[in-house]
Parts: sequence; C-alpha cells; structure tokens
Amino acid sequence: MQIPRALRPLSTPAYRWLAGALVSSLVGSGVWMVALVWQIVAIGGGAADLSLAAGASAVGLLVTSLLGGALADRMSQRRILLVVEATRAFTIGIVALLSLSGSLQLWHLATVAFIGGVVGGLYYPAYSALLPTVLPEDQLLAANGFEGMTRPVLMQAGGPALASALIAITSPGAALVVTALTGVVAVLCILRMPKPAARESVPEQEESAPVNPALSLLGDVQEGFRYMVRTPWLLGTLVFASLLIFVMMGPFEVLVPFAIKDNAGGGPQQHAFVLAAFGIGGAVGSMVVASLKLPKRYLTVMNLLWAGGCVPLVVFGVTDQVWLMVLAAFLVGAAFNGGVVIWGTLLQRRVPSHMLGRVSSLDFFVSCAFMPISMALAGPAGEAVGLPVVFAVAGLAPLLIGAVAIIAARMRTDELANPLDAETEQADAEPESVPPVPVLVETAA
Repeated sequence: MQIPRALRPLSTPAYRWLAGALVSSLVGSGVWMVALVWQIVAIGGGAADLSLAAGASAVGLLVTSLLGGALADRMSQRRILLVVEATRAFTIGIVALLSLSGSLQLWHLATVAFIGGVVGGLYYPAYSALLPTVLPEDQLLAANGFEGMTRPVLMQAGGPALASALIAITSPGAALVVTALTGVVAVLCILRMPKPAARESVPEQEESAPVNPALSLLGDVQEGFRYMVRTPWLLGTLVFASLLIFVMMGPFEVLVPFAIKDNAGGGPQQHAFVLAAFGIGGAVGSMVVASLKLPKRYLTVMNLLWAGGCVPLVVFGVTDQVWLMVLAAFLVGAAFNGGVVIWGTLLQRRVPSHMLGRVSSLDFFVSCAFMPISMALAGPAGEAVGLPVVFAVAGLAPLLIGAVAIIAARMRTDELANPLDAETEQADAEPESVPPVPVLVETAA
C-alpha cells in the first residue's frame, strides 16, 4: 500500500528521530504553559506575576532570535538543538525539585522562563535549517505540514490537557517534572539521529560563502534587514505581525487564565479546555487552508485571517461561560494557523533560497519584538481598566492595523503581479529558478 503523502517523511530514519524530538518538545512546551500559570497561582501570585515570568521568556526570545539564524548557518544545527533541549531539561528540572520541596519562588520561575526564551530563540532557525539536510526537497512540504498540524494539537491541546490532569491529581510541581522529562526524551531522540553525512553543510551555505567569505554574524543580520526593508510585502506583513503580537498576545497568554478563573469560576481544567480548543482550531485551520488552492489574493487573505481572527478575543472580556471561551479560542486558532500556512508557502516561494534562513530568523524576531512589552503590560492593564476593555482592544484593533498594512504596502497590487496559484507539484522546480531573478520583483515580499 502506498504511503500517504503527508506521512512519507516518516519513512526517513533521520526525520523520524527529528520528529520524535519535535513532538516531545511540543508536548513539553504545552505542559510548561499550564504548569507555569498554576504554579504561580499556587505560590500566591497573580496576573502581574505571570506577566513578569511570561515577559522574561519573551525577552529571552528577543535576545537570541536574530542571531539564531546566523548561528544555524555557521554551526551544526543538530548540536544547537541538543544544547537547547538539554538546557530546558536541566533548568526546568531544578524548578520542579524546588516546587516539590516547597521552596520555589517567583524569581526562580522568571529566571528559568528567561533561559527558556534564550534557547528557544535558537531552536526555530536551527530546526528549519536542519530539515532540508535530512529530507529530499519533494518531502519538505509534507514535513512542514506535519509540524503545522502537530504544533497546535500537542502544544495547545495535548500538553495542556496532560498538565491539567497532573495538577488536578497531584500538583504543579509534578507537571514541571514531566516538562523536564520531555526535554530528556528530546535529547535522546536527537542523539539517535544519524548524522547527515554529505548534506551536513547545506548547498545554500556553500553557495553563499564565496559571495561573502568573511561576513560576520552582525553582517548576516544586517543583510537580512536590508532585504526586508526593500521588500514591501515582507516589511508590511512583519510590521503588522509585530503590532498584532503587541496588541493580542499579552491578553491571550496572561489574562485568559484569569478571565476563566474570575469570570467563569474555572481552574486548570477549564484553562486546558481553552488552550486545547485553540490548538484543535489551529490544526483544523491548517488542514482546511492546506487542502484548498492558494488564494489568488494570498497576501490579502492571509492578513485578513490574522486580523479577523482576533475578533473572537472580545468574548473573553464579556462572558462568564467557559463554552463560549472555548469556541472563541477555536476560532482564533483556526484563523491564525490558516494564515500561517499561507505565510510559510509564501516565504518558500517568493524569498530567494540564499536569504530564506535569515528571513525566517527575522520573521521570528519581528513576531517576538513586542511580545515582552505585551506580556509585561497585560497584567497591569487588566487590573487598571478591566478585562472587557483590554480584550475589546485586543480583538478589534488588529482589524484597523491589518487594513492599513494591506493598503500601505500595496499588497493587492503586488499579489496580482506575482501570482502563486497557477502551479501545483510540477512547479517545485520552476519557483526554484525564479527566486534569484525576482529579487527586484520580490521587493514586494
């Protein structure tokens, strides 16, 4: 029987171990999200304390997100992933022991959250750069689809559900222990990965070396920024994404648990339901968009999915019904991940291959740029003006910002001038030959 396209990458041994490490890491991230919230509550903390810990993680991400892409181009990506997972396992293991011993304090959690953010900024670029070395090109799309499906299901659904069960049965400390163990499993999977022999150094790296033989890490970052600035559709989308994160990420990450607790009388289980709905919605949105033809107005549709996807956040400020919060989270997740599917395809198709690593790193950086501020302000803002006002702003402001981005970057003109909906599988080779030529045309991306 023929293996389904989506599962073909799993026939490659190296990818199976890489996928195992990814799955373990995603489960651990999901458990950590819920365990962190309710561990802070258990030691007497509130929304402002959660803002501190979440903001520390976001600052850590911001510190390394730009350098992550450059490091991934210069070092063994496998080794970077190994260091990331080992660091997570060790540091979270420490706070787990402190929690079980009753000596855990807020600064412990904030410190580990910061370290987790620092190594997290290295993970995505390294994983993205490693993937092409373990799979043939015709299986990369399926592998990215696998990640897009498993990420929301495991990080927003499976991990939180496991965490809530552990907390209900035992304590947040037990959930922290499991989080550390997922890091250990990820380390073991990475160690079992066969080392990519001939493809350890990616062709793009070899091709770019003669062009800039002595380029420093800072030079790599600067080159990525220059490309972004001269590419209107890319600049407009990334600016919109950064403002979107600023407006909605803090309320969703920091204030949703307290909306559940204070407005609906819920606890860890209800919080897990909401996160699970977000994750399941993300998986459904990814599947739906991936199964359809790429929209002719791909830039407009993508940005409107992100902007319109924030509207259901208003519900969290005005309802005391958990089921409505669950529905709202499902809709947000579906719209956001549907847009991400288009975004990933757009980057692969319109960004020149020799710039893709740095653009991916920039994407990660810009998306995180305002996250620390959003996290830090969400708790105090909720206490100062109330949850209804904060969630109203988080839900409605992105509509205006998105419309401005589409108009200012002339995305509607650009997407018609650079159609991406004409080809299917056979066009894999054609886009490969097009990117080097359209660098000027791609200044719209």
